[in-house]
Amino acid sequence: MYETLQSAGAAVPVRKAPKHIRYSSHRSHIQKLSIIIPAFNEEATISIILEKINQVELIGNVAKDIIIVDDCSSDDTELVAREYIEENPSVSIRYVRHTVNQGKGAAIHTGIQHAVGDYLLIQDADLEYDPREYNTLLEPIVNGYADVVYGSRFMGGKPHRILFFWHTIGNRCLTFFSNMFSNLNLTDMETGYKAFRTSLIQQIPLREKRFGFEPEVTAKIAQVEGAKIYEVGISYYGRTYKEGKKIGWKDGVRTLWCIIKYSFLSKIPADIKVPEPEVVGAA
Repeated sequence: MYETLQSAGAAVPVRKAPKHIRYSSHRSHIQKLSIIIPAFNEEATISIILEKINQVELIGNVAKDIIIVDDCSSDDTELVAREYIEENPSVSIRYVRHTVNQGKGAAIHTGIQHAVGDYLLIQDADLEYDPREYNTLLEPIVNGYADVVYGSRFMGGKPHRILFFWHTIGNRCLTFFSNMFSNLNLTDMETGYKAFRTSLIQQIPLREKRFGFEPEVTAKIAQVEGAKIYEVGISYYGRTYKEGKKIGWKDGVRTLWCIIKYSFLSKIPADIKVPEPEVVGAA
């Protein structure tokens, strides 16, 4: 299904962590963040997103473990990614390629299997989400509050590209139905920016291979007793279909079915628990 092509050494961060971020007296023990990049025909943006990630220094001296999962791209995504890896040997990047196109969800599943960080984060390759906001997602994690963090496009005062009215209405409706069945109060269930405790998400059986990943993982995370879920505001630099956006109305219908299916018909095993975190003292 996939083959590992290359792995390199530790990342070399160059961007300073924001000074405004404060630490609690009981910080979570997180040493490494795995960054999963599902990619399909992203030759124009894959090297740009890799460089953006490389430029970010994570709070708490957290190291980066970058995992590119190429979902059998038919363009030069692989060539561009390999070139970046070869030109940046000090950056920790692993490249994994599906031999058959399976969908974004399947690429995320593969990335989760390969993750070795204490937490993992999903980063689309299309530049809609800004890696400079990793520390925003990490703050409740480093401070020992969160097992899961969602980056919401619908809260906070950060930049948002103005695009499709009906997409916004659809996202809000799907989030509403997801919340109704999960008893969460998210503002953006469909967000592409999600961070998970790796030892938790690797326990959860995930089946949706396309865009159904978002409602499935939300429904299943909500079923984990004691899981601490947080949401933070992020910016959003969306694309038009002409610029490469792939999700369509059929995916919206599938999402609604997934909300019902994974809330009632396909629940997680009862023995899935939140692992006990290691905690370090004050900074």
